[in-house]
Amino acid sequence: MTDQVKHQAGFTLLETAISMVLMAIVGLGIAGLFTYAANSTSNAADREMATAVAQQRMEQLRSVAFLDSSLNATSASGVTTTVTRLGRQYSVNTTISDSAIVNSVPALKTITVKVTPVSASAKWAGEVNTIFGSVTLVTTRAAQQVGPYRSL
Repeated sequence: MTDQVKHQAGFTLLETAISMVLMAIVGLGIAGLFTYAANSTSNAADREMATAVAQQRMEQLRSVAFLDSSLNATSASGVTTTVTRLGRQYSVNTTISDSAIVNSVPALKTITVKVTPVSASAKWAGEVNTIFGSVTLVTTRAAQQVGPYRSL
């Protein structure tokens, strides 16, 4: 009886090898998940910075006077500049169009700011057919006009 108890104790070499193979397969799956998560985090950081660059450019254009030369209408392709933030380059395309003209003076301007990362690490920048293609902000500015004043 003592021989049977000794013989049944522990794992065989085959059982240990099978468990090691299963653990390796699970480990490789988890390693792939970590790689995917790291890439997604990097892409999210690029999109976040592109959004911040677009908002900063839009605020610059909102802060100038309506008839300022920086708000002159651009061509349909817009004006493109390159901005560097946190060591990464972003292409900033600004398009301004006069939406309504009253007495040969623009009354409405549509401003479009499109920011795309230039770096090759930003894989989402080249994905044109997805929501991650670039960051685009659009706003409309109106000229201040003196209106009728009525006292109550």
